[in-house]
Amino acid sequence: RIAIVLGRTAGGLTTGILQALIILFLGIMLGMSLPSIQGLILSLVFMILIATTFIGLGLAFASKMEDMSGFSLIMNFLIFPLFFLSGALYPLDQFPELIKILAYFNPLTYGVDGLRYCLIGTSAFSPLTDFAVLGVCCAAMLFLGAYLFETTEVN
Repeated sequence: RIAIVLGRTAGGLTTGILQALIILFLGIMLGMSLPSIQGLILSLVFMILIATTFIGLGLAFASKMEDMSGFSLIMNFLIFPLFFLSGALYPLDQFPELIKILAYFNPLTYGVDGLRYCLIGTSAFSPLTDFAVLGVCCAAMLFLGAYLFETTEVN
């Protein structure tokens, strides 16, 4: 079963990275300044960590769900608040204090901040902090997804 989890993660990661690269390429075509080679490579690392984190989260939920429509409902219910709390649409320093505290517990916050640093050079946190928090969340979600998938009983 671990091979299935790794295969599913690799497949989702490939799709996510290709979509992100298309968006990045379109941004450059529309006038975004090209980041340095180091920034581009580091942004790929952050994209991989973000995608792997949320694929692991999806595997964790999917392994306990019996209904596919229930899975998509739960994931949308979870992903949209995480996206809105990430700082991708609004700067973190403009959030009210309670919302800012919630945003600090959101792994996507650190992924967005790391990408912002790599691509435009500004960030709210240190890039090492972004990388460390996202790396720990990525490992935890992959472990949780693999563990729950391993313990799932098939009827």
